Amino acid sequence: MFKFILTDKRFLILLFIINLCGTIYGYMWYESQLAVTPPKFLIFVPDSPTASLFFTIFLLFFIFKKNVPYIEALGMITLFKYGIWAVVMNLLTLIMNGSLSPAGYMLMASHAAMAIQGLLYAPYYKIKLRHIAVAAVWTLHNDVIDYVFGMMPRYSSLSEYMNQIGYFTFWLSILSIWIAYYLTVRNNRDIQSIK
Repeated sequence: MFKFILTDKRFLILLFIINLCGTIYGYMWYESQLAVTPPKFLIFVPDSPTASLFFTIFLLFFIFKKNVPYIEALGMITLFKYGIWAVVMNLLTLIMNGSLSPAGYMLMASHAAMAIQGLLYAPYYKIKLRHIAVAAVWTLHNDVIDYVFGMMPRYSSLSEYMNQIGYFTFWLSILSIWIAYYLTVRNNRDIQSIK
């Protein structure tokens, strides 16, 4: 039943529309930061909307029963990473400030959904090790841009903890890459060995 829902064309179209709208909203959310970002860093600043853009592209192809493994690997890794990252940052904001705006709770819910949806479609990805490797380079390079060149998303109440957040983000990237590898490349190898 669950598998039927995930692959039902009507559900996929709905999920595509939701992710497309979320992606557009995400880029709008970054508008003020993008306005003061040096052009060479522009592609690396809007982390979450770019992650959801990768997944939206995957969904578009998947609706037509096609796979795009590099996009799938980028989507899976970055959706999980930035989904979890945003939940943790908003929780930290809640702890630091003692309260969180309605938008903060909305971001927590939407980003948790991002992290989950990327994993749910793992059985349908056609990811191989080379796809993971490229996505891993993109993901870790993005961490360097964010925390070495100071292009990370802005949370004013957490600004004094950027070194600790950068360290956490690096290990979250490693975890995200490992989960993607485990659920796709390694899992497929295990299935093949059983056959």
